[in-house]
Formats: sequence, structure tokens, C-alpha cells
Amino acid sequence: MKVIGICGSPRRGGNTEYATQYTLDRIAEKGIETELIRLVDVNVRYCTACYDCVREKKCTINDDLEMIFQKVEAADGLILSSPAYHASVTPLMKCLMDRMGFSGRWRDNPMVATEKAYTFKGTPFSGKIGAPITVARRAGTTSAMTDLLLWFTVNDFITVGSGYWPMILAGKGGARDAEKDTEGMGHLDHLAENMAGLIFKLQSTK
Repeated sequence: MKVIGICGSPRRGGNTEYATQYTLDRIAEKGIETELIRLVDVNVRYCTACYDCVREKKCTINDDLEMIFQKVEAADGLILSSPAYHASVTPLMKCLMDRMGFSGRWRDNPMVATEKAYTFKGTPFSGKIGAPITVARRAGTTSAMTDLLLWFTVNDFITVGSGYWPMILAGKGGARDAEKDTEGMGHLDHLAENMAGLIFKLQSTK
């Protein structure tokens, strides 16, 4: 069992990375392997709408996307985290979401003529557990979280909730102080409990 956490912040060691690693650590305490991927440390370009993935059944842009895709495909759960940039996710995260989502859809599904409908056969993410985390100084977390939740739901993940939305308020004046949002950290604790618990339950049915 494994959970991947992908941090979309361009700032190493910042509040979003802290919140993501904290949640992964709580999941690891339950006996589940975890791994953190920082998008700032890899090369994931924007989608070029070339549609090669429809034919090749993978994204053909030569960067780190396929490496990340394979890690997520092999895992049981995925956390996507992003600070709020003008009430949305960061460009780093948006590039990943566009590329993984679009190329993933065509791995098991054919593209058909516009006047026809295809029978959905799932994606490499179908049935995996997904959870979002967003961070902001004051506001914008809700709409950024909506970006992440919509991506999870359209890509056939099972989304996990907490006692409140998993948002952290931190970073006044650029401070790295996510741990001071004790209420927010508590919601991450519960998110980790729910995510680990659901993974164990699903594993027991296999």
C-alpha cells in the first residue's frame, strides 16, 4: 500500500510542502508507504493539445510526466496540494493536472466520432483514493480546492473528506508557519485517518 503526495508549490520547504509531508507522515504512522514529489524539482511542461496520447496511449512530451504518472498508477492513493495563486492552483500543478488527466483518459478508452458515445472503461486512476490540500495567507483556498476536487472526480478517483476542508492558513509576510494553524493541522490529522482507513478497507475486499 502506498500514497503519493504531489506538492505544487514553487517554494521548497514552504507551507504547502509542510502540510503535505505532515499528512503523509500521519498516513505512514498507520503502516502505509508514502512518497513526496515536489513539482519544483521535476520538469512537467504544459499540455500542447497535440492529441498524440490518443494514438500512443501515453503522453509523448519528453519530460518527467510519465515517471510521475507511473508512480501514481502504482499507488493506492494520491494527495494533490497547492498554494492558492489568485484563487487557483499554481501553474506547476495545473500543468500536471492537464497532462495526467487528458493522457490518462485515453489509455483505456478510444476517441470516437462526435456523433457517437463511447463506453467508459475507466482510467489508470479508477478506484484510487484522492485528497486535496490547499494553503493561503487569507483567502482563495476554497476555489483552489475546487480545482483539485473537480480533477479528482472527473478522473474517477474516490475522494476523501475531513471534519472540514483540508485548508491551511499561513504565510503572512512570506512566513513558513503552517504548524501555527492548529485547527487546520487537526483537519489534516483526520484526513490522514480517513485516507488510511479507506485504503485498508478497500485492500481487505481484494
